[in-house]
Amino acid sequence: MTVTIKAKPLEAFVADIFASAGCSTEEGGRIGRYLVSANLSGHDSHGVVRVPRYATQKKNGTVLPDVTVDIVVDTPVIAVVDGKYGFGQTVTPQAVRIGIDKCRKNGLAAVTLRNAGHVGRVGDWAEMAAEAGLVSIHFVNASGSVLVAPYGGVERRFSTAPYCVGVPRPGQDPLVLDFATSIVAEGKVLVASQGGKKVPDGALVGPDGKPSSDPHLLYGEYTPTGPRDHSKGTGAIQAFGDHKGSGLAFMCELLGGSLSGNGATDPKRGRFANGMLSFYVDPKVLDPAGFFPQDIAKYVDFVKSSKPAASGAEILLPGEPEARMRTKRLAEGVPLPDDTWAAI
Repeated sequence: MTVTIKAKPLEAFVADIFASAGCSTEEGGRIGRYLVSANLSGHDSHGVVRVPRYATQKKNGTVLPDVTVDIVVDTPVIAVVDGKYGFGQTVTPQAVRIGIDKCRKNGLAAVTLRNAGHVGRVGDWAEMAAEAGLVSIHFVNASGSVLVAPYGGVERRFSTAPYCVGVPRPGQDPLVLDFATSIVAEGKVLVASQGGKKVPDGALVGPDGKPSSDPHLLYGEYTPTGPRDHSKGTGAIQAFGDHKGSGLAFMCELLGGSLSGNGATDPKRGRFANGMLSFYVDPKVLDPAGFFPQDIAKYVDFVKSSKPAASGAEILLPGEPEARMRTKRLAEGVPLPDDTWAAI
């Protein structure tokens, strides 16, 4: 069973929770806005299902309210940003804004973020850059969150290590490719454990090497509305695409984790932190003749003209499913499984 709630009341409810927990009104509003934005985009794994976990982290002091980031390294095109364990919805937009400002001045920028609370849906940050007219590429890791087995293994060695690319299109929605390098994000297993959409068969692997879709492999025993602790599970999430996804996860750990100073995923780290390496490119500097948007439009038409494998199906571009889901859920409301709503 599900309950369906309109986006604005849900946003306000989440904002009130975090304002009551000791965050400023502004920060509570940001958390509510970005979490509900993930639900509207169809990424329930990064939506309000996270509220109990975020609230527990705030209560335990492992994530801190209303943090202003420190800029550890600052050059015309490079910044190293320390999030100081602030909420990701507060410290990540600060880091992205630094990247946007540097890129606008110089045509190119590279920014690392370390020690950030959960940054949420990485596509939000690609969309923020695209709104400024910039191409962006993001490599992300989650140190302390060891969840994914490398190709050919059954023991956890990676975080879900997201990768994201955003490309602006004047007058249209941006093209946004945003995915975990695991078959599913951990949040999708969380949603499944609370009565939501089941994860695909084989998304998880047990210590015996057998593929599975049972969330208990990741969390161990749990009650319907109780906490989920992935350190209690004996299994792992599998990397997508066999050796290809596993290799990309490895590089996300090195670039988003090691290079940012966040550290590659380590079970001994204890305190969760996201790290992110982001590149920003101004197409107007690389392409003063305006070839880029014209060629994008031509290529989009070419790709979408491919004959679908299934009758009545459609070729979709990166970002199109999210845009359509946003339109649908803004009109109809956000559906939440009963266990998710009860946990909130």
